[in-house]
Amino acid sequence: MKILVVGSGGREHALAWRLAASGHAVVAAPGNPGMEAVASCRPVKVMDLDGQVKLAVEEGVELVVVGPEAPLCAGLADRLRAAGVPTFGPGEAGARLEGSKAFSKALFARHGIRTAAFEVCATVEEADRAIDALAAQAVPAGSGVVVKADGLAAGKGVVVADDVAEAKTAARAMLDGRFGDAGARLVIEQRISGREVSVLALTDGERLEVLAPAEDHKTLLDGDRGPNTGGMGTVSPAWIDDATLARVRAEVLEPTVRGLAAEGIDYRGVLYAGLMIDASGAPWLLEYNCRFGDPETQPVMARLRGDLGAVLHGAATGALAQGALAWDPRAAVCVVVAAAGYPEAPRTGDVIGGLDAASDLTDVVVFHAGTARQGGAIVSAGGRVLGVTALGDDVEAARAQAYAAVDRIELAGKQLRRDIGARGKR
Repeated sequence: MKILVVGSGGREHALAWRLAASGHAVVAAPGNPGMEAVASCRPVKVMDLDGQVKLAVEEGVELVVVGPEAPLCAGLADRLRAAGVPTFGPGEAGARLEGSKAFSKALFARHGIRTAAFEVCATVEEADRAIDALAAQAVPAGSGVVVKADGLAAGKGVVVADDVAEAKTAARAMLDGRFGDAGARLVIEQRISGREVSVLALTDGERLEVLAPAEDHKTLLDGDRGPNTGGMGTVSPAWIDDATLARVRAEVLEPTVRGLAAEGIDYRGVLYAGLMIDASGAPWLLEYNCRFGDPETQPVMARLRGDLGAVLHGAATGALAQGALAWDPRAAVCVVVAAAGYPEAPRTGDVIGGLDAASDLTDVVVFHAGTARQGGAIVSAGGRVLGVTALGDDVEAARAQAYAAVDRIELAGKQLRRDIGARGKR
C-alpha cells in the first residue's frame, strides 16, 4: 500500500519506520530529516488541512495515518473520509476525547468507567471551591488534587498538586492564560494513588486490538522530579501483568467503545488510555488521547511484529483484523534527548552530532522528534529532539544499549533522564 503519515515528530517517525519495514510505500507530510530514510517527505504543514487532503488525493494513497492530535481535533479525518480516502484517526467528534477533558470525564461518568471525582470550573472562584471540596475528601485531608487545562496543551496542561495552595496557584495560572484558550476551562479532580501505565488500543468503532503496554516518565528530572513534560522516555512492556491488562480491556476500553457508539460517534483510530492502577489492582482512567502516544509509540513500534499497515487499514475501513500483530519478547526502552531550556523555553538551532554513531549500535533506532536541516547539518528544532530507542533481552539490557547510544549523541545543553526503565516491577 501507499500510506500517508501526517506529522513530523518522533511518533510519526516510528510509525513510518514500522510501516516501511512491512513493505509499504510511505509518504510523510511534512516529515523530518530522520524520516527521509524511510519515507518521501512533502512540505505540507500539519494544520494545512486542505493541503493534506489535496496531497492524499494527488498521491493516490490507500491509507492516511494522522499522527498529532491538533489536526484530528480540527476535523482532518472527516475531510479525508469525505474525499474518499481511508483514514486511521477519529473524526472531530471522537477527537473530543482528547480535545476536551471536561467532555471526556463526563463521558466516563455516563458510561460507568472508573475515574477520579471531578468538577469543571471556568472562574477562579469556582476553582477555589472545587479544590477545597475535593481536597477535603482526599486521604489525607487537604492533599491530592490535580488541576487540568480542559483543552490541548501539548501534554503540559496538568499539575499534580501536593497541597491546596499549589493547586490554587496552578488554577490561577491556567485561567490567566498560561495555556491560552486551552486553559479557559479547568477540570479539577482528586488525585488517585498508584502507578501509571499507558495502554493503546486500535479500534474500528466496534472491535479492539490492544497493543503492548508502555510506561511513560513524564517529569523532566530523575526520580520523577521537576516540571511536567510531554514525556522524557518510555519502556515496553510495562510493569503490569496479563490479569491487570485484561481488567483494563474489560473495565475501561470495551465500555469506552460501546459508549462512543451509543452516542453516535464512529471512532476509528487509537484509544490511548492513561491509567492509574491502585494498590488493589483496579484500573482508574485518568484521561484519553485520541492518537498514538509520544514517546510511547517508539518502544511499542520497536517491539511490534506483523503488518501494521494492513491492520490500520482494516480499522480505518471498519474491518479491524484481530490477532494479526505479534510482539518481540524482548524489552524496548526509549530515552528522550531534549533541548536546552525544555520544557519552558527550548533552544533551537543547535547542531546535532553523533547520529550515525548512535544508530550503528545493535538494535538501536534513533527516532527524530524535533529536528531540521540547516545547510549540511541537522539541528534541533523543538523541545524533544530525539527518541533513542533500543531493544534488549530484558529492561536492563535495553536501558544499557539506549544509554550507550545516547552518550554518542552530541547536542549542546542536551537534557535527558538517566532512570528511564529503572522503576522495576513495583
